[in-house]
Amino acid sequence: MGTAQLCLIGAVMLLGIVCVSAPGVPGTLLCWAAVLWWATSQHTTLTWGVLAGATGLLAVAQVVLWLMPSRRIRDSGVTWRTVMTASGVAIPGFFVLPVVGAPLGFAGTVYVHERVRLGGHRAAWTATRRVMRTVGGSVLVELMACLIVAGAWVGAVIAG
Repeated sequence: MGTAQLCLIGAVMLLGIVCVSAPGVPGTLLCWAAVLWWATSQHTTLTWGVLAGATGLLAVAQVVLWLMPSRRIRDSGVTWRTVMTASGVAIPGFFVLPVVGAPLGFAGTVYVHERVRLGGHRAAWTATRRVMRTVGGSVLVELMACLIVAGAWVGAVIAG
């Protein structure tokens, strides 16, 4: 497999990760499709193992999302821009501080964004808790699953 095709697969996976927090966009499906594309192009035991693991992990994440209580962002009073910005910081946070950096980056960004918007600590802290209860859990579950799949893919590509 050439470098160009690997870059395209990585771009699709990155698009899936970014789209996890966007409403109505199947980010998880894009990540899985990228791994499927890679596995069907390579035909090795490692690629099929990564595909099987990714399929299992993403399926479990979807079941967990289905079991979580459904809440809507509009009911919390927080904008989608805040959630999208927090997701954008959580992605590099996952790689800077492995695994722990994603939730810390997400919650920290929501707090800073709301502190700037609302002007005080107490209001920002309340808004951050509300966001984490409303959409934070579901976004983080899906984002962490996609990031783990992407990390496994990157590791498998490097391993050869």
